[in-house]
Amino acid sequence: MAPRILTLANQKGGVGKTTTAINLATALAAIGERVLIIDLDPQGNASTGLGIDRAGREISSYDLLVGEASIAAAATMTSVPNVAIVPSTLDLLGVELTIAQQADRAFRLREAFKSIGELRISGKDVSYVLVDCPPSLNLLTINALVAADAVLVPLQCEFFALEGLSQLLQTIEQIRTTLNPRLSIQGVVMTMFDKRNNLSEQVLADVRSEMGSLVYDTVIPRNVRLSEAPSYGKPALLYDLKCAGSQAYLRLATEVIRRERQLIAA
Repeated sequence: MAPRILTLANQKGGVGKTTTAINLATALAAIGERVLIIDLDPQGNASTGLGIDRAGREISSYDLLVGEASIAAAATMTSVPNVAIVPSTLDLLGVELTIAQQADRAFRLREAFKSIGELRISGKDVSYVLVDCPPSLNLLTINALVAADAVLVPLQCEFFALEGLSQLLQTIEQIRTTLNPRLSIQGVVMTMFDKRNNLSEQVLADVRSEMGSLVYDTVIPRNVRLSEAPSYGKPALLYDLKCAGSQAYLRLATEVIRRERQLIAA
């Protein structure tokens, strides 16, 4: 069975996209899924946060997009059981220039996924792919949306949260009508929630009233352990399983799987 491909997208930076990609992947793996992360951000924070040294990134997501490597060749196992990653390098900054003139420029990642059956994790097929996008609506993000089954939107509990969301939703709708009719929104996850802060509560209430059931029940708290973990090259779930952030990502993983079953059944 083909894996489900979930793209984590938001054109705003600092909303917890990479933190969510790393920790959701780890949480899904902890409950028996086999997960591949595609790092499509030239900054490569997902790769660093999973302990993949820059010197060891010989084949990257750049090679995938320009058609010079298959997913199986580009993927590398991480220290997290059942989690592999296609790492990112700064080469990605030039990928738009390399493929911009090609007619299939928006479909390069979707094309690469055709060979995903060759990749085995713990001797079995990949069950989930999480694509970590750069903080912009550029050609990399468009490739990720065209290749995806669904989008997961991390949204920071801050004053301008909804403003950026409407632009992203427009882009998702455009891609659904023109390039990828199967694209749906898996959900919106509120991140960096501070229960001592009235603004966090207000933003959460506003987003829930605007987006309704698309907003996950799970809210990711502002948590120092989540911030510390990447500097050790580990997901928070391996760094401190009992911290509030890790526990929230475990709850989010069960919600994601429940929604996936509903989406597939529909």
